[in-house]
Amino acid sequence: MEQNKSSITSLISAFARAYHSQYDTPKIFDDFIAKDLITEEEFSKISENMIQGISFINQDIGRKFQNQPDEILKWITQVQLSPTPLARAAFCEQVLLHEVVLGVKQYVILGAGLDTFCFRYPELENSLKIFEIDHPATQEFKKKRLADTHFQIPGHLHFIPMDFSNKWSDLSLLDDEFDGDKKTFFSLLGVSYYITKEEISSLFNHLFTNVPPGSSIVLDYADEKLFEEKGMYNRVENMLKMASAGGEPMQSCFSYDELENMLEKAGLLIYEHLSPTKINERFFNNRSDYLTAFETIHYIHAVKK
Repeated sequence: MEQNKSSITSLISAFARAYHSQYDTPKIFDDFIAKDLITEEEFSKISENMIQGISFINQDIGRKFQNQPDEILKWITQVQLSPTPLARAAFCEQVLLHEVVLGVKQYVILGAGLDTFCFRYPELENSLKIFEIDHPATQEFKKKRLADTHFQIPGHLHFIPMDFSNKWSDLSLLDDEFDGDKKTFFSLLGVSYYITKEEISSLFNHLFTNVPPGSSIVLDYADEKLFEEKGMYNRVENMLKMASAGGEPMQSCFSYDELENMLEKAGLLIYEHLSPTKINERFFNNRSDYLTAFETIHYIHAVKK
């Protein structure tokens, strides 16, 4: 990601969530606030770029729907853009809300982008502290967008600017409000692809050094077939090309054993693992549209022993 430039990936992810909330049925994950953080001009421009780029993604679909731009947008959004942001967010928040019942008091969102959790669950303001960690430019963009749309930043939401590729310090020093003695839940969604294996291993170690047992993390990752699997309609290959073209090339993929060992060294055990097949069964079953689980992408919930 370029210095002083907000993440394009976070904007495209918010677009995918906003589109799904407005146009798709049934809902996998209803982010009904995402549309408020994207201007009409941005939504229109992204839509137009996607429609015009159909020949890059799939020429056959472009010819089939050449006079139906809305159908092209639906196809490219549901096939290429939406599946991973929707299902991983649904999985993460299902786990998080269960963990809150079990005593989690702090939620740390790593690579928060345009996340809207705190605004969709205002009832948690007095029971859950939320810490959003992301690149400074992305956070400034989000703060400005919140101000522009008259969203008040609640007292339990804390912004912590950080570059993930830099050396991590003790989380307890990042913000006066963070309490290392309280059970904490972390999410790391849409991040593991873009940093090195050494960086993510260091990240796990630093995150869980000074939080109590029972603290946990949900993350998504690409398996070892990422750079060879083309996927349905070549969408895995297209994902790699689009990320690179956006200035955020994907760097890392993992075998399950490799990631399990990495987490174990940080003191964590994998509690739940969803393969693409399991993701499809849980979140995309019995649909009549184009939405299906993305090849090579897995989700994990890991808990500190």
